[in-house]
This record gives sequence, C-alpha cells and structure tokens, in this order.
Amino acid sequence: MNLNKVFLLGRLTADPQLRMTAAGKPVATFSLATNRLWLNQQGQRQEETQYHNIVVWGRQAEVTNQFLRKGGLVLVEGRLQTRTWKDQQGQNRKTTEIVADRLQLGPRAGGSGGGDFPNRGGERNFDQRPAKPAEDSSQEETMESLPEINLDEGEINSEEVPF
Repeated sequence: MNLNKVFLLGRLTADPQLRMTAAGKPVATFSLATNRLWLNQQGQRQEETQYHNIVVWGRQAEVTNQFLRKGGLVLVEGRLQTRTWKDQQGQNRKTTEIVADRLQLGPRAGGSGGGDFPNRGGERNFDQRPAKPAEDSSQEETMESLPEINLDEGEINSEEVPF
C-alpha cells in the first residue's frame, strides 16, 4: 500500500490567484510559508522557513480566493504532485506542489484572532457568535465578523468515495 498525504499549517505569502481552465474549471494557487524552530548543539535558537506552492481546484478554489489573504493562517490537507514541462527556451522544467484536497481557514489576518470562537471536533466554526458576549460596544465593534461558508451538498457523489 502507498500513501501520498501532506498536512501543512502556515501563512500565505501573497493573496491567492484564481484562474479558469479552458474547460471553465476554477483553479487557485498560492504560496504557503511554514517554519521550524530548534536549538543547535550550543543551545542557540535556530529557525528555518520553507515555502510551498499550493493548488486548489473547483469550489474550494473560489472559497480560497474569496476568504484567504496574504498573512492568513490556513491548514492544508492534500498530496504532493510533481509536474514537468518545457519552457519557452525548450528547457525541461520541473516543480513539486501540494494539490489541496481540504482547507481549514484560520482566523483572518489583522483580525481579532478568533480565539473566542468555539469549535467542533477541532475545526474552526465560522457560523457561530463568540462564546462570551462583548463587555462594551467598542470591543464589539472590533470583533471581526467571520464568514459563513456553505458548499453545495450536490458536489459530492457517494459512489466516488473509495471507502
């Protein structure tokens, strides 16, 4: 048995780019930055940043374009894919990217952080009000309204699910 599964939690380095294929299917691309912290042998803190190219198809591409912005936090679940092509000079080129199967949006960049929003099963819940009411109107005004995301139920065909 083989497995090609990737989970990344990071921040967008730029706003997503949404395009349409010749067949009219939406595709969004964006770059995600992840970092790793560790202590070296001398006890000094070290940091390394990696950049990942993400590709999102269909309705999720439209949602990505609508709600994700540079600096936004997102959890990406997908698979690695390597593509090859010839550039304009005839040189063979190769790139490895993550094709997203599922996205979980984090709190909006520059927003209130979303820390007061309850969740279900570890996933961010975008359709509920804060668990604690705001104590004064100025705090209520600073709370950012999170969007409700409704994907059409008709997009999933139960016969295509492998389990």
